[in-house]
Amino acid sequence: MRTGKWIWICLVALMMSRTCGADDASIDNRLVQLEKEIAELKQTRATSAEPTVSGDSKKKGLFSSVDVQFYGYIKADGSYDSSRTTPGNYVLWVDSEATRKNDDEFNLTANETRLGMNFSGPSSETLKTSGKVEFDFFGNYADENKAKIQMRHAYMNLEWPEAQLSLLAGQTWDVISPLNPSTLNYSVLWIGGNIGYRRPQVRLTKGLSVTDKVNVKLEGALTRTIGRPAFGDSESGEDAGVPTVQGRVSATFPFFGPKPTTIGVSGHFGKEEYDLDATGRNTTIESQSINLDVTQPVCKWMTIKAELFSGWNLNTYLGGINQGVNTTTLRPIDSQGGWIAASLGPWGKWSSAVGFGADNVDRDDVVGNNSLRTRNSCLFGNVRYDVNAHAQVGLELSRWDTNYRGAGDAKDMRVQASFIYKF
Repeated sequence: MRTGKWIWICLVALMMSRTCGADDASIDNRLVQLEKEIAELKQTRATSAEPTVSGDSKKKGLFSSVDVQFYGYIKADGSYDSSRTTPGNYVLWVDSEATRKNDDEFNLTANETRLGMNFSGPSSETLKTSGKVEFDFFGNYADENKAKIQMRHAYMNLEWPEAQLSLLAGQTWDVISPLNPSTLNYSVLWIGGNIGYRRPQVRLTKGLSVTDKVNVKLEGALTRTIGRPAFGDSESGEDAGVPTVQGRVSATFPFFGPKPTTIGVSGHFGKEEYDLDATGRNTTIESQSINLDVTQPVCKWMTIKAELFSGWNLNTYLGGINQGVNTTTLRPIDSQGGWIAASLGPWGKWSSAVGFGADNVDRDDVVGNNSLRTRNSCLFGNVRYDVNAHAQVGLELSRWDTNYRGAGDAKDMRVQASFIYKF
């Protein structure tokens, strides 16, 4: 405002000098002086408007000193199940029909709506920094129309591109069994053959270029051991006193199809400690797995993904049909399983996926346990239609079978319709 005021004063002075009949030389001198003063004022104003620099970074946006990209989607899911399922809005397993035979249900929810932010910068020729925060609304213990926020991802990542090296710290996906099938059901075959979830961790990743077309990746992480309330006041994961170790080795190479094949072998090892009584007597129970994952592009419109796993005490990794430790014998529960799925398309605005998964538990390990689930499987197929670049609708049919030790085997036919708006 002050700059504009002085410019107008100078212009009025110039006009008055012309009106009073000043000679041409005087007018020219005044004009030159006026142009000089205006240029100086503009320079002063531009300098005062420069952003404040802290270190080697400048303000890049209204809310942050780094680049921020918002993303996510709004998703409404309506589903009908021929039998009762757990938890209902999505399926993990079918409830025993020993007490609830053919008890159908209908659910409608928007809780899978997802919001996220990708952060990037500052970066240099040798180091790139980034981060992510993402959440949905499947937090526990809330009424259906009062959903709670659930943190999915929250981490920072340091990457040295020339060395093919990165360091991640925060919460994100497990290193083990990194693949997921393309389902409309929120649980992506969890507890039905697909293990691996999200947890706090510190992860180191190293890439190796064997040849121009063959790459190897080494991943290792120290992760939070997610246990369960022990018999005392402590939580069995933290009471172990040590983190869980996860690792994966994978190779990407040309095999057949339009894109390279990736095969990975992964595993984890951890411990839980249970305080049995006030005298300090305790017992340690291990958690362990070995896993195989394969990604195979077949042609431009088909990609097959598959995983296999074997281990024990896997409930917090979404294995063992959510059974990790026998609460009566305090012994770990063994389980094996896997899944395979094909992503098909797109054909114009249409795409689809089909797949099957199964989780098998050692029947002897659940004797006397609170839950007696011995096998859980799912066969699914879905189709999606892109209304436009952002809106999508989908329909999925799935058949779930859950077997129990003793009476109670249950089956469910599920029909789910989804309405998605991506941004």
